[in-house]
Amino acid sequence: MNTQYLKANKLEFDPRPQMADIFVEGFAHHFVAFSKDKQRLAKAFAHVFDLQHLYVAIQETEVMAITACTGGASPIKFNKTICRKELGFLRGSAAYIMLTKYIVNHKFPFEFTPGMGRIEVVATAPAAREKGIAHGLLKHIFDATPYAEYVLEVVDDNIGAIKLYEKLGFETFKKVKTVINSKANAFLYMKCTS
Repeated sequence: MNTQYLKANKLEFDPRPQMADIFVEGFAHHFVAFSKDKQRLAKAFAHVFDLQHLYVAIQETEVMAITACTGGASPIKFNKTICRKELGFLRGSAAYIMLTKYIVNHKFPFEFTPGMGRIEVVATAPAAREKGIAHGLLKHIFDATPYAEYVLEVVDDNIGAIKLYEKLGFETFKKVKTVINSKANAFLYMKCTS
């Protein structure tokens, strides 16, 4: 099947519900404190994507992978009212506070410079994994954006993602210890020159 790589705001349909499914599936381990119901989480987070900074891999009208590229600002914004409506007052409030702190306001441990693109929210639908779709989407971003170099953050236990990034030319330039879970020891900061 033919895969197209596009900026999300250029689609003729609203991709956010499908993007939310992929986002929740890819990062579910971060969201279990708010709900174990992935459909409920996807409904709560379908509003968060700034489509002008998101890129998608699609097959017909099915979103297969997502990622974002910006000049440093987060392409995700959580709405407290929607989080509370979908997850309940307490869990929705906690989700809004925690995810705004750790995703929207997350700072990299270095300064962004002009010409540097920030890659984040790299996620692939389960049925599309290990088929080169995320690789193709990242290559499309390199071609479609004006940045001279790209940076991203990945936890050191995400071996599949690290291998993908290395295959694309990313190299680790900074390592910061973390205690986010028992498997990951550090955040790796990787850079690639286009």
